[in-house]
Amino acid sequence: MTTVSVDQKAQGLSVIIARNEKEILSEWIREMAGATRRADLIKEGEVQAQCSEFLQLTKDALSTGGSDFQASEWDKVREMLGNISRSRALRGFSPSETASFVFSAKRPLFSQLRRTYNNDADALASETWSATELLDSMGLYTTEVYQKSREELIKRQQEELLELSTPVVKLWDGILALPIIGTLDSARTQVVMESLLQAIVQTNSRVAIIDITGVPTVDTVVAQHLLKTVTAARLMGAECIISGIRPQIAQTIVHLGINLLDVATKATLAAAFKTALDRLGLTFVRETKS
Repeated sequence: MTTVSVDQKAQGLSVIIARNEKEILSEWIREMAGATRRADLIKEGEVQAQCSEFLQLTKDALSTGGSDFQASEWDKVREMLGNISRSRALRGFSPSETASFVFSAKRPLFSQLRRTYNNDADALASETWSATELLDSMGLYTTEVYQKSREELIKRQQEELLELSTPVVKLWDGILALPIIGTLDSARTQVVMESLLQAIVQTNSRVAIIDITGVPTVDTVVAQHLLKTVTAARLMGAECIISGIRPQIAQTIVHLGINLLDVATKATLAAAFKTALDRLGLTFVRETKS
């Protein structure tokens, strides 16, 4: 029985790809036809270019670094697969559609292995197993990169939504309003504080109204986050007024024993705005027409 080393397996697969590259490429493209190719998200010419580059890089890596996908000789292949995975994650491909770029290459490669080792069952089994391990490692790598890319994308979108959901509005010279809608958590409190403090510095405001009309419930955690925001604003020289204290929220605050005694609170934004004007020594006089 003939024993085939790992390096010989790699060299054999590299030679097979070099000799039958056009045929492998053609069959591979056919394998990706239909839903896995997603013609609505990527052009056929781009797919062909990616497949051709992949075969070339894989052939070079096999001939110089063996079949160890983690070896440095495979850096260019990993870089390419990483770029493909990240690109497809942004375009809207699913994880299986992304991984199929690699897995759909199995049939064309295995067909060439069978033709090459048609009379040597042991060598065919050995080469097929080696190619399977290599392609599986590649497929798993594309899935890992895809997942990380999606997580990064979702994180960025969440941060953008947080920024959009905490707008700071200039009501008057020296008066800012920060309407909060939804639940306050640690991450959002940080965004709220940063947005408010930056606006205080930019507008040189002396009063900031934090409106919690859109906050569904206030518990100990939410109250602590509000107090943190108030304290941070005070350190910047601005006094805070919390508006939107509904009867249910007032009862909850009292029941929980939350200390808001040193913070000005109002039931409505309009009442808080009037208080802010008073603190700045401003009054409105209704004009009467004769």
